[in-house]
Amino acid sequence: MVGAWLLLWGGLALGCRGETAFLRRADDSTGRCTYSFTVASPVEATCPDAGRVPELRAELAALAARLSRLESRERVTGGSGPRGGEAGGARDSQQAAPATRLEAAYSELLQANGSQMCTAAAKGGHWAPDRGVGVWGGNGPAWSPPRAARAGTAVRGAGSAPAHPAPGPAAAPRWDPQPLAYQELQSERTEVPVSRLLEETALGRPGSEDSAGCGELVWVGKPVVFGRAESIAGKYGVWMKDPEPVPPFTRETTWRVDAVGTEVRQLFQYEAAEQLAQGYPAKVHILPRPLESTGAVVYHGGLFFQPRRSRTVARYDLRGEAVTAEREIPGAGYHGQYPYSWGGYTDIDLAVDETGLWVIYSTEKARGAIVLSKLDPETLEIRRTWETNIRKRGVANSFVICGTLYTVSSYSAPNATINFAYDTATSTSRALSIPFENRFRYLSMVDYNPAERQLFAWDSFNMVTYPIRLSRP
Repeated sequence: MVGAWLLLWGGLALGCRGETAFLRRADDSTGRCTYSFTVASPVEATCPDAGRVPELRAELAALAARLSRLESRERVTGGSGPRGGEAGGARDSQQAAPATRLEAAYSELLQANGSQMCTAAAKGGHWAPDRGVGVWGGNGPAWSPPRAARAGTAVRGAGSAPAHPAPGPAAAPRWDPQPLAYQELQSERTEVPVSRLLEETALGRPGSEDSAGCGELVWVGKPVVFGRAESIAGKYGVWMKDPEPVPPFTRETTWRVDAVGTEVRQLFQYEAAEQLAQGYPAKVHILPRPLESTGAVVYHGGLFFQPRRSRTVARYDLRGEAVTAEREIPGAGYHGQYPYSWGGYTDIDLAVDETGLWVIYSTEKARGAIVLSKLDPETLEIRRTWETNIRKRGVANSFVICGTLYTVSSYSAPNATINFAYDTATSTSRALSIPFENRFRYLSMVDYNPAERQLFAWDSFNMVTYPIRLSRP
């Protein structure tokens, strides 16, 4: 009991010195568990004139010494149980009066100094003697002592008001804690790749407000690999989807040609790009004439390609499995006369955009510069032709978006660029510097798919796509 009284007084004093609030539990000299609670003052550095009651302080110290001697005698005579109470009853009665006087004095001390000591320093805090938790209220801290369990039971908590002890033998003190209410906060973090954020923004999402309709190419993203050719015949090739399919084909139907060899006739058909990645075609078409290089496209139910060693363009009907149209491109170079910089007999390159079917080539008259012609997809008749000032051998590849021709600077440099644009609406060209990654260092085919708003490419055995972004129209 004396330990609890001393810790109570000491706890108040420590709190007034402005130390950090804490709850401490330790055994006292009798082996009993003792709890102490210290509260710091946020304003006052020292207690305001706590020495106005020197007499009470001295009396408390004397009483503590007498109680300590009393407890020592009780331990010698049998403790504080019933039998010990009978043996020391007279002595306990002699100590009852000082204890009562001490309690009364202590209550007066709390009432007299309550507004000037630690609780006053709280600046808006409050006492809550029926709760066993420390709280913050108003503009400063407020704390409250644990509730006394029963009359005659001492609560071991420094800074709490003592319960009235019953006269006679002291009952064994016990701790009666109150439940502490608290709120647990939990945070969660989700990692998202930057590429996904760009694709989900309004600027990067196909069909969004900014990419709807036609506009200028302003950004090309990182390549995404969809499949890989394992044989040497697939070192370079062409793969595509029809942006305007004819039943029974759909926009998910995927087509592929491995273009290495002198007799390239196989056209692989896949129900979807996922089947392409697995390497199992749904059907293999055998073309009636071998095609040349990687310039073929699929559009409106037909495969458009350059037959080998000719300057003609042919249309192979995918449903009827027969060539339905064929036309010569006047003056077009072929079989290595005006290829792209990577070679591969890429003299004649077909392309599709929002406006229809195009053919990219060069002629002797154009002296190796790119010539761009618009074709009728049914008859292959040339509707109109543009002659640019971009040398075909000086670029690695090209494609058409919204009537504008774009060229790729290098087929092997890892950090290439989209370096030129030719606008057929104004018949003018301009230099660009849009980053373009050649991940596998051998780019042999690039085509634009207007339905998916992506570039399809073949890069050293790998079939990849590039997300793009167009400016506002």
